[in-house]
Amino acid sequence: MGRIICISNQKGGVGKTTTAINLAASLASAERRTLLVDMDPQGNAGSGLGLKRDQLNGTIYEALLNGRPMKELIHSTELRYLHVVPATPDLTGAEVELVSHERREFRLREALRPLAKEYDYILIDCPPSLGLLTLNSLVAADSVLIPLQCEYYALEGLSQLTHTVDLVRQELNPSLKMEGILLTMFDGRANIANQVVDEVRGYFKDKVFGVVVPRNVRLAECPSFGKPIILYDIKSKGCESYLALGREIMNREGRKPPARKVA
Repeated sequence: MGRIICISNQKGGVGKTTTAINLAASLASAERRTLLVDMDPQGNAGSGLGLKRDQLNGTIYEALLNGRPMKELIHSTELRYLHVVPATPDLTGAEVELVSHERREFRLREALRPLAKEYDYILIDCPPSLGLLTLNSLVAADSVLIPLQCEYYALEGLSQLTHTVDLVRQELNPSLKMEGILLTMFDGRANIANQVVDEVRGYFKDKVFGVVVPRNVRLAECPSFGKPIILYDIKSKGCESYLALGREIMNREGRKPPARKVA
């Protein structure tokens, strides 16, 4: 059975979609069958992997609202082992439309169930909110990965998100675990960035990933080319960080990545 990891933070601009795309590519480059599901109406996970909106043959909206099989919505990418289920702005209306549906919190879990044995990892890119789309993602997931920008205000939203995770665990998904907190956009020249790292590591201890993702121009550039960083600049610091994150996640489960880095 594959593992489902939800990538969530209700604060925007923390590197959430960047993490979703590049962690998925890192796992796929290690020949892990990986599916990235875009639950953000902005649809950046798909476009960041080269999908053109006018060429899509289906989106996650159709699975959530119309019951269309998820298999029919899967799109290939440049990486052999990486597939994606895209989103478009149509998904914005799903927050309201889902309210009248029975078991509305379980729609994504039920849609993903047939795919559980076909992928080693299913990553879910959540919207920057704590609405029904994020709730569906948390209910469907085995664990939640929280990207945290190395700035002061980022800490304020962290307690709210961890509280939400606790509530979901109590009420809807008892098996939900904390995959870890990923420190992103780190600038070692800024005192506040180092203070945030020390504070988060001091409080959350082993729940914080060892790798820290730096501010990196190449990471910012690659979405405009529709490529993950591993296909855009494999020698960049940003690429090294996400390859290290993929190894850290696989090594936690005793899975050793093969020697070659690109599928």
